[in-house]
Amino acid sequence: MTPQELVKFLDELIKHRIFMSAMIWGPPGIGKSSIVEQTAIHHQLSFIDVRLSQLAPTDLRGLPAPDHENHLSRWYPPEFLPTKGQGILFLDELNMAPPTMQGMAQQLILDRRVGSYTVPDGWFIWAAGNRKEDKASVYDMPAPLANRFLHLFIDPDFESFKAYAIVHNIHEMILAFISYRPELLHKLNATQSAWPSPRSWMMASMLHSANLTIEPVVGQAASDEFRAYIKIYNNLPNIEAILSGNGAAINFPDDISVRYAVIVALTRRAKTLDERLNAFQWLYQSGNMEWTQVYAVDVLNVYKSKNEKGIFINAVKQRPGLLKFLKNYLNLLAEDLADENV
Repeated sequence: MTPQELVKFLDELIKHRIFMSAMIWGPPGIGKSSIVEQTAIHHQLSFIDVRLSQLAPTDLRGLPAPDHENHLSRWYPPEFLPTKGQGILFLDELNMAPPTMQGMAQQLILDRRVGSYTVPDGWFIWAAGNRKEDKASVYDMPAPLANRFLHLFIDPDFESFKAYAIVHNIHEMILAFISYRPELLHKLNATQSAWPSPRSWMMASMLHSANLTIEPVVGQAASDEFRAYIKIYNNLPNIEAILSGNGAAINFPDDISVRYAVIVALTRRAKTLDERLNAFQWLYQSGNMEWTQVYAVDVLNVYKSKNEKGIFINAVKQRPGLLKFLKNYLNLLAEDLADENV
């Protein structure tokens, strides 16, 4: 499944209070941990991240302490395990833990307890791990443990990354480049320390914003391509004129690499509702339906992330020509328009 599909699946588990343990599989750097943490934040749940590979069995079970009055020993559970409230107990990098630790986790996952400790009601137990084909140093998961999980397999997906990146203010040049070269979104190179992934591109955005080279996080090959792509920005049309509604005389570029740059620049630089509608107006008047649809999906994701879809829909109603175009050509937006009884 895609990262967006994983988000929806996890949301439904929480909404329906399905407390089955879930194991999320996928290559490194695609956002497994971030998705789980953001899901907890979205549902206002507590979040505890436990790395079993960094623990010893006694760290999870706790330490014995003498009970002199009853002439026995009691196990004191570790402080990082939840004791109250509701939340997500996340066992990250589960299959990097040695078999002894996975065995300890088996009781926690199956019985929601380990030793004398019991997981409180209202806590979900989810885990994540990389696959052997990802060149990760992982152990085989014992069949009894694997059989206790829901198994969710996630793959890199450009549209999911783009929606996330726009909301989290990735640098527009980085996003335009990946839009043009989506095959570089995730390109694992086991022989190199730095290689492209959704995680490393977000790091690259911070480096580029500080006028630093992005090679340390995406590797030399991707960095060289990005440097060449930056030169394209010298050929961009006047984005500010388009956003202000004065772009009627500006032609939509012919070069496909510049087109990707224009769409991302319009999405990232538009700050007001009028500017976004002006960009729509310019794109659909250029007669290029495919690129107008790309822009529409990006803008709709922006408003959905802010729970302001209705504001955007109402603004579209005020421009009959634009409304007719969107309803005829953009299936995604047309469904939302229908939901708003347009």
